[in-house]
Amino acid sequence: MSDHPGRQSSSALHVLQVSAELFPWLKTGGLADVTGALPGALAPYGIELRPLVPGLPVFLKAVTDRCFVAKVETPWGDALEINRVQFESSRFGWAYVIVAPQLYERGGTPYEDDDKQAFGDNHRRFAALSWAAMSLGQGLDPAWSVSLVHAHDWHAGLTALYMKVYRSHVWPQVPCLLTIHNLAYQGLFDAKHLSELAIPQDCWHMDAVEFHGQISMLKAGIAYADAISTVSPRYAREILEPDQGQGLHGFLRLHADRLIGLLNGIDTNTWNPAKDPLIEKSYQATNLAAKEQNVLALQSILGLEPRTTGPRCAVISRLTEQKGLGLIVEAAETMIQSGAQLVVLGSGDETLKRQFDALHARFPGKVNFRSGFDEHLAHQIIAGCDVILVPSRFEPCGLTQMYGLRYGCLPFVHLVGGLADTIKPWHFGKDDALHPDDLSNGFGFERDSSESFLQCWHEMMMCWHDRPAWQKLQKRGMSLALGWDVAAANYAALYDRMISSAAHKH
Repeated sequence: MSDHPGRQSSSALHVLQVSAELFPWLKTGGLADVTGALPGALAPYGIELRPLVPGLPVFLKAVTDRCFVAKVETPWGDALEINRVQFESSRFGWAYVIVAPQLYERGGTPYEDDDKQAFGDNHRRFAALSWAAMSLGQGLDPAWSVSLVHAHDWHAGLTALYMKVYRSHVWPQVPCLLTIHNLAYQGLFDAKHLSELAIPQDCWHMDAVEFHGQISMLKAGIAYADAISTVSPRYAREILEPDQGQGLHGFLRLHADRLIGLLNGIDTNTWNPAKDPLIEKSYQATNLAAKEQNVLALQSILGLEPRTTGPRCAVISRLTEQKGLGLIVEAAETMIQSGAQLVVLGSGDETLKRQFDALHARFPGKVNFRSGFDEHLAHQIIAGCDVILVPSRFEPCGLTQMYGLRYGCLPFVHLVGGLADTIKPWHFGKDDALHPDDLSNGFGFERDSSESFLQCWHEMMMCWHDRPAWQKLQKRGMSLALGWDVAAANYAALYDRMISSAAHKH
């Protein structure tokens, strides 16, 4: 890093990352894990990636060094102060924060108030994020010129539109990549906000921002970004079909030549059973017996019976319809009769919470449900369980199954999206798990149905009772390269192609 605050060598590629969430400070799902990992993962490729985030209280509290960059006023009258900052205990360098108390400094989540009602001004709050991104992309910070803008999800969806529509002709056109983490969340707002958000009338049609009479911020990003990525190759294919396309499959097909699926990695320093400070006893593939101490510790923490004949099964998830958790509720009695125990950690849908509470009450010592999210407990659960259940109806990438692999907690998944890209299912009598050429590393079912789930469950139990085969799967999963190396190389190559293509156009 040079002496100038916020300036690095001119040879580095400068990427502005735009997102509403950033691990470890703010996380509601996998988006934050990705945006938190990319700056460090891309640094070895000569890429300086700086996050831009809204000035939410959790981010402002984490700032240790701050430098004023500029004031920006949006066309709808919101005053934004752009600060270049460094965060406490950060594994990357500089970032940008939008200081706008009237938009961001309030309680609740980034999207909802304490009563779980969406903020009435979300259209302005997230349009402001995109307006600030456009401004930085056009040279707002004289100490750091942007080579490429990487926008994440609907929260940053208007970035590409603003960059095209309000292009500065005194500044080189900077390409924009949009990453879709979950197509189900599209940033839909009333059409009456069109002019307020400085979206030109000629963008109001079905090939741009209009979606069934509403403004779709995600659709705007798809329409105007120079490239679109998803977080797994299979999900990139699935969203072109009606089942997974969330009403945008036809539109995405029109833009399929700009669509690519890049599988996420996981943070293998944070998720490493050999040196995880959050678990009872560290272990690795060569001393799997030590995992048993984590099992006993977890059973003690959660009040589970210490003796069991079946696998300890974990669910760590947002409680939403997408996650397919109704299948677990339906199958719970069969699972418990098999000798299994079930541990559920998550928050969200009230109906699912009640159902898991009821199972907890019905099977004391065998089922435990904890509402909310606790990072420490999440590590203890994965270290102390044998199986991680991920029965999602659709799953753009999924990280939980990769955490499970890393900890010898075998994934049991619905074979969709990133789950199908990462889990190779074991089948009784078809694949020999002990064969060196076998690639199986978990269990998977094909159809979103109780019958398919239970068929897979019974097959998994056959493997559970074949201890050498089970341990072979554990060791295989723990040996996989699941870090950000491959994903970072793919992102670096995509950035290079986009910048080269932009240069040839001008």
